Amino acid sequence: MSIEKLSEQLINQIAAGEVVERPASVVKELVENALDAGSTRIEIRLEQGGIRLIQISDNGCGIHRDQLPLALSRHATSKIRSMEDLEALHTLGFRGEALPSIASVSRLSMTSTVEGERNGWRLTGDGSDVFREAAPAAHPVGTTVEVRDLFFNVPARRKFVRTERTEFNHCETVIRTQAAACPEVAFTLRHNDRVVLDLPAAADPAERVRALLGEAFMDAATPVDEQRAGLKLSGWLGAPTQSRAQPDQQYFFVNGRAIRDRVLAAAVRKAYQDVLYHGRHPMFVLELELDPVQVDVNAHPTKQEVRFRESRMVHDFIFHALHKALADVRPGDGGMPGHLPAEPGAARSPQKQAAPGFPRERALSGLGVPESRAEDRSPAAGLGDRREYAPGTSSDYAAAWAEFRGPAAVAEPAPRSFAAAVGASESDGVEGMPPLGFALGQVAETFILAENARGLIVVDMHAAHERITYERLKREWGAQGITSQPLLVPETVEVTPAEAALAEEHAGVLGALGFELDRSGPEALTLRAVPALLRGRDTAQLVRDVLADLAAVGYSHRAEGAMNAVLGTMACHGSVRSGRRLTLPEMNQLLRDMEATERSGQCNHGRPTWVELDHQALDRLFLRGR
Repeated sequence: MSIEKLSEQLINQIAAGEVVERPASVVKELVENALDAGSTRIEIRLEQGGIRLIQISDNGCGIHRDQLPLALSRHATSKIRSMEDLEALHTLGFRGEALPSIASVSRLSMTSTVEGERNGWRLTGDGSDVFREAAPAAHPVGTTVEVRDLFFNVPARRKFVRTERTEFNHCETVIRTQAAACPEVAFTLRHNDRVVLDLPAAADPAERVRALLGEAFMDAATPVDEQRAGLKLSGWLGAPTQSRAQPDQQYFFVNGRAIRDRVLAAAVRKAYQDVLYHGRHPMFVLELELDPVQVDVNAHPTKQEVRFRESRMVHDFIFHALHKALADVRPGDGGMPGHLPAEPGAARSPQKQAAPGFPRERALSGLGVPESRAEDRSPAAGLGDRREYAPGTSSDYAAAWAEFRGPAAVAEPAPRSFAAAVGASESDGVEGMPPLGFALGQVAETFILAENARGLIVVDMHAAHERITYERLKREWGAQGITSQPLLVPETVEVTPAEAALAEEHAGVLGALGFELDRSGPEALTLRAVPALLRGRDTAQLVRDVLADLAAVGYSHRAEGAMNAVLGTMACHGSVRSGRRLTLPEMNQLLRDMEATERSGQCNHGRPTWVELDHQALDRLFLRGR
C-alpha cells in the first residue's frame, strides 16, 4: 500500500483515542481549561452520564472572537511558547489537543465573551474538521463549552461506554478531585437537571475538604505540614480506623495537579503499613509543592502521571513526613479516638500461642506483669496478687494520682475520689489528669475501663500492649541494625537475566538489607547470607520480590516489611492476653505507656486499641435530657 497523509479529522479522532476515554475525560479537560482561565466559579451540567450532554460554564477571562478557531485547532495553546515553558509548567491543560480531539467525536459548540466586549461569540462543529463561522451570542464574561452526543460518529468507541450511573460516577469523581485541589473556586454539578454538588468557594481549604469527605474525616484527620530541601507537603491524613476497601477517597496533588504515581503511592503505603488491616486503603488529601523543573508532567497523554527527577528523594521526604505525622498522634491530642472497624468482618485477630523461645518476661516488664505458670493460665487466673479489688477506693486513686504527678504530688493534696480528680483536671488544665485517665477495673478480663475528664475510656488490653511491645522491639532492632546470618549451605535462586544484572548493579542496596548475593550464571544467583531475623523463611522469593521492586521504582521495602511482620508476631505473642486479670496499678501503667507510645491508637494488625464515650454520648445512651 502507498503511503498517504491522513485527513485532519482522522488525525483528531486518533488523538481522541488517547485523550478522550469516556465522558469523564472530557469533563477533566474542560474543567482544567476553565481553571487555567482564572475562573472563580465553574458550573457543570450533565445529561445521561455525560453521553448526551456535557456543558461546562465558567467566569474566566474568555476567548477573543478571532482566537476561537485557533482554540479548536491541533497543537494550538496559550500555555507554552518554548521548551523552557514546557519544563516549568504552572498550568493544568497545555497540550493543545483536547478541544480538537473532543470536537472530532462529538457535536461541540463554544461560546465566549471577554471583558469589555458588548457581546460574545459562538463557534459550532458537527464532528468534522470544518467549523461554522463564529456568530454573535449573548453570554456573560467567560466561556461555555457544550459537548453533545459523545462518540456519535465513532460507533466502535460508543460500544465501550458503560451505564449512565457508571459514567456519571466517573464524572463526579473528576469534579470532586478538582474541587479538592481548588477550594477557592466554587463548583456546581447538575445531572439530569438535579443539583448533585454545590460547593461554594472556601477561604479555608479545610472547609472544602470537610464538604467533600465529611465531618467524621476532618474530626479524626491528622494535619500534615512539612518542608525540606525545596519540597513542601501539606494536607490531612485520615485516621487508620477510617480505612476503606477501595482507594476511592485518596487525593494527591503535585503543584495543584491531581496525579497517580507509584513513587507517591509506595510512600503512603509504607507510612500506613503498621496501622491498617491487610487490603485496606487510607483516606487522605495531600499536596506536594516543588519546583516545576523537578517534575515532568508531560509523561502521559492524560497528564495523570508524572515523573520526578529525584524520585528517591521525593519518596523519602513523603514517607518520613507521613510517618512522623502518624507517629506523633497521642491520646489527648484532640483527634478522634479509636472506633470500631469499618466492616463487620474486620474482627479481632485470633489468639495465638506464644512463640517458642521468646522472652515474655521482657515484653511484660513494662507493665510489671510477672509471668504465670502454664497451669495458671485459665480465664480465672489472675496476675500479680489475686486479691479482689474494689475499684474506685480513695487509696487507689490517691496512689494513681501520686504516681502520675510525680514530685508535684508532694506539694498538693491527692484527690480522694475520681470526681475530685475530674474537678482538678477542669481547674488545672491538661496537667490535672492524663488523657486516658485512671483505671476503674476490667470487663471480661479483656477490656480496661478508665475514666478521664471527658468521659469513659475502654481499652483492649491485648491490642494496646501489643502496640507498645511492637514499637519497643522496632526501636531495639533499629538500634542494632540488620544482622546477616550466613547460610550453612548456599542457596541457588533462579532469576531472569535482567534480574541477575539488577542484583549485580544493586549489590550494595541488597547488602544493606542483609542479603549476600553472587551472580553464578546468566539466570542464577547464589544466596550466601540472609537477614538473621528472616532465617528459615522463603528468602528466595523475597529476593525476587525485592528485585522486582528495584526494577519498578529503584528501591524496596519488602525486606523491612518482612522483618516488621516477624517483630509483630513476636509482639503479639509477648503481650498480655485476654483472660488475664491485672491490678489497678498495672492497668494504669498500661494507660501511661499508651500515652507515650507512637501509633498507640491501633495495634500492628490495624485494630483499634481504645475507644472513648464522652459525657454527651453516655447521656444519649440513656436518653438523658430528653
